[in-house]
Amino acid sequence: MKKVTNVVLAVCAVVLLYMCYSSIMGPINFEKEKAKREKAVVARLIDIREAQLEYRKQFNHYANEFDSLIDFIQNGYLHTVVKEGELTDVQREAGITETKAVAMINKAKKTGDWKEVEKNGLTNFRRDTINVPVLSSLFPKNFKADSIQYVPFTEGAKFELSAKVDTIQSGPARFFQAQTPYQVYLKGLDEQEINNMIYMRQQLDRYPGLRVGSMEEPITTGNWESL
Repeated sequence: MKKVTNVVLAVCAVVLLYMCYSSIMGPINFEKEKAKREKAVVARLIDIREAQLEYRKQFNHYANEFDSLIDFIQNGYLHTVVKEGELTDVQREAGITETKAVAMINKAKKTGDWKEVEKNGLTNFRRDTINVPVLSSLFPKNFKADSIQYVPFTEGAKFELSAKVDTIQSGPARFFQAQTPYQVYLKGLDEQEINNMIYMRQQLDRYPGLRVGSMEEPITTGNWESL
């Protein structure tokens, strides 16, 4: 009987020890995995923001669905101005603007007569627009444009993307928003911890997840930048 009692007590001690260990390490492991996942999700949201900002430069509005944004990343070009040389104060006082300087140079290229360019000291002045692929300019080598829509650490879940053009007090404004809730990118982790996070965000009247942009304000910051 004594042996049975000792065995029972030993088992209870092991179970108690395990429970204590779990109560301490559970939250620590959750935070560690959460931080890893959030780092990847934030990086992807930043990619979406960069692509959207370039998209707006060309089309004067944000993409409101991923097909358009992905096509832009895969097939679009950024228009970059290559600058060499600066106008001097003397040249500016003589009425030479950058537009006039470029016009002189373009004319010389067509006619082959560089006298006017040389006379005005514009031999080393250059303003050329070159087209650089969006994919190679904004993203690392071997980046797959299609991957920008998927939430890391999920089985194919997509970010929620929306955009609009609206009128505010100062005039027309462009809005975009990309987001994913805690339940999506933290799926598989401790549900009570996730519910606690959701509750805390709801109490603060804030989105329970990660988001960049806003459909209420024309901003492009991420909510992780203001936590």
